[in-house]
Amino acid sequence: MVRSSFTDRNLHWVFPLPAIAFVALLMVFPVLYTLFLSFTNWNLTSGAPASLVGVRSYVRVLTEPRFLDALGRTFLFTILAVAVEGVLGVAVALVLNRTFVGKSVAKLLLLLPLVATPVAVGIVFNLFYDPTIGFFNFVLTSLGLPPGLWVSHQKTVLVSLVLVDVWQWTPMITLIVLAGLKSLPNDPYEAAVIDGASPLKIFWYITLPLIRPVLVAALMLRSLDNLKEFDMLYTITQGGPGIASETLYLYSYNVGFNFFKAGYGSALMVVVFLIVLVFNVLMNRLRHETAAL
Repeated sequence: MVRSSFTDRNLHWVFPLPAIAFVALLMVFPVLYTLFLSFTNWNLTSGAPASLVGVRSYVRVLTEPRFLDALGRTFLFTILAVAVEGVLGVAVALVLNRTFVGKSVAKLLLLLPLVATPVAVGIVFNLFYDPTIGFFNFVLTSLGLPPGLWVSHQKTVLVSLVLVDVWQWTPMITLIVLAGLKSLPNDPYEAAVIDGASPLKIFWYITLPLIRPVLVAALMLRSLDNLKEFDMLYTITQGGPGIASETLYLYSYNVGFNFFKAGYGSALMVVVFLIVLVFNVLMNRLRHETAAL
């Protein structure tokens, strides 16, 4: 009876306990094991057992030129993609906030890139970017222009990848901003029209300040996603040509699964996790400060 009454009193813990234990086993153990491996020099190809080396792997990560290049490349990709997506997202949202013929069809077409998986998008754009049979070079040559190398050249690969990300994720910014536009009051706009304000001034001094919290939240979500971008980048370039498009996650993958350096790769993943965590904290603080304005 005592056992039964204890179970009855704690049903809200008893029922979810198996699921909690299962999730903890799948998440907590890999994290702790990765943290342990980061203090070792384990190389899967050497055949030697792992030995503790302290923070030597972390020192190597922070001084490795390839890691620093991948870090800068990751932030450059994120800044370029989020900036373009923010501008285009707001512009398209302003257009869709108006009434015009075919508005429902335009919204439907806008959602199509969002339903595609990053791997599928990468495969399709890999064909589009092909320097010999690609669709983009076919269009350029049809217009009498020289074909481009797109993702096959170090100088154009990052911009080409940004274009893919912009195509797929600008609709997300648009939908979030459009929801914010729908919730705006009409009184400030009516007063501005009576005062003779131009559309540009209405947007700059009324619309933009009112949707700023929504826009910052949308850009924050996209920034975090871009820092962790892997699927699309790996499908199209795998970090190439050379290492011209190698971001932090691609570098971590190459170290751990292509070079089989489990110890150094684990330390690298811990550092990448901390970078994303710090960026997340800073973006959340910025969002709260923006909402308080």
